[in-house]
Amino acid sequence: MTLSTLFDAQTVGTIVIAIAMGLVLRTLRPVDRGSAVNALVLLAAAVIARFGALAAASMDHVRAAETLADAGMVVLGIVVIRLGGLLLFRVALPAVRFRVVQIAQDLVIFAAVIGWVFVWLRTAGVDPTSLFTTSAVITAVIAFSMQDTLGNILGGIVLQLDDSVEVGDWVRVDEVSGRIVDIRWRHTAIETRNRETVIVPNSWLMKNRFTVVGARDDGAIRWRRWVWFNVDLDSAPSEVCRVLVKSVVESDIPHVLSEPAPTAVLMDTADGYGRYALRYWLDEPREDDPTDSLVRAHALTALARHRMRLAVRREEHFLVKENEARHAALEAAETARRRAALDGVDLFAPLSDDEKNQLAAHLVYAPFAKGDVVTRQGAIAHWLYLVVAGEADIWFENDAERTHVAVLTPGTIFGEMGMLTGEPRRATVTARTDLTCYRLDKAGFEIILRGRPDIAGEISGVLETRITQLMAKRDSARNGQRTAPKHADILEKIREFFGLD
Repeated sequence: MTLSTLFDAQTVGTIVIAIAMGLVLRTLRPVDRGSAVNALVLLAAAVIARFGALAAASMDHVRAAETLADAGMVVLGIVVIRLGGLLLFRVALPAVRFRVVQIAQDLVIFAAVIGWVFVWLRTAGVDPTSLFTTSAVITAVIAFSMQDTLGNILGGIVLQLDDSVEVGDWVRVDEVSGRIVDIRWRHTAIETRNRETVIVPNSWLMKNRFTVVGARDDGAIRWRRWVWFNVDLDSAPSEVCRVLVKSVVESDIPHVLSEPAPTAVLMDTADGYGRYALRYWLDEPREDDPTDSLVRAHALTALARHRMRLAVRREEHFLVKENEARHAALEAAETARRRAALDGVDLFAPLSDDEKNQLAAHLVYAPFAKGDVVTRQGAIAHWLYLVVAGEADIWFENDAERTHVAVLTPGTIFGEMGMLTGEPRRATVTARTDLTCYRLDKAGFEIILRGRPDIAGEISGVLETRITQLMAKRDSARNGQRTAPKHADILEKIREFFGLD
């Protein structure tokens, strides 16, 4: 055994090729620098083994020399296969936009290594089939004892080869919901919203059902969410569904998609109430709970504005005398709050105390969530709103243009022309914050007006002033000009709308 036989032209050429592949991989794929370095270290070990064989031969240790020479050749072949596989899967195929999953890469390289070992054994004069025949029992015992591990490995291979899941998918496994961050030979790692990493064996995923959020053929995630409400059967189901859908459509809630549109359905009428499902589409699975909360908040305020009561299980104990007294106290406190709200409104300044008390009884509680459209320009609605808490924005709309005019604060009113003259809304009003209002309709004010028709003249004068101020703000925002309606015109519209002589 000489230096020329251990390092013939073919062997030297293979070593040079291996070094070149390692340097190219290290340069083109910095992220795989560790793998390239490890392969070059193995290459150095193979070369050292060949030199060790030369030294052993010079000392007449023939058996040791052959073993070292063979080991060096086997390791050299493994290094070439490893570096060649990395260049193929990490450089060449990505260059033509062809991606192979990690497990498939490892499987191909592993199969190539086994193939090389079989070729070398045959070249060395060893029949590989005899090894399997003589060790069949041992192989069976090892396979039986490692069946769980083998099941996880095969499960990981199948999951990636059939594209069941991918890194980045949002999945739900039993009570665990999160994003897949890694798929390995033995397990799949899922990162939850709580920054916890849950390890799920691949064999479990193969045997059980799990959910992947979003359709694979969609470019972006669209996840339909269900939010539940129990509503008294006093409310018409069609109206409840309409109100629930409108609460989402007319609100600006982050991560809620406008297409597909939200829907609401009556799912059950058990236990004496209707069980409704409000269904909307979400574009970010990580924000499911916060978005559900916002949708509930908007829906609850919408139901409250339309006097649709939630059905809850409750237990009440009545003491007639105490309840009557408490009811009277609550009613008096509520009347005082409504009366205080009316006292600060210039439109109702011409009314007497008795008339204001009578008007307070007709005020209806009307809450809105931030982002709600309280009233829209051009709509027909015969009531006004009195702001009690929160703020609202006034907008003038012209085709696609939207101009901000003013901010309404507690103590202000809007919609008075609709209630007093029946005219369409002159502007759009949206809730700048969570908004609490009282609503007064035409029927409630008509009782006062018919009892004292002359008050219409005083109110029309107040309306003229309010409209002039509002249009001045609108013109200032738009830099435009428009003439406000006169006192006599407003008075004529009030008389005509209420049928006064």
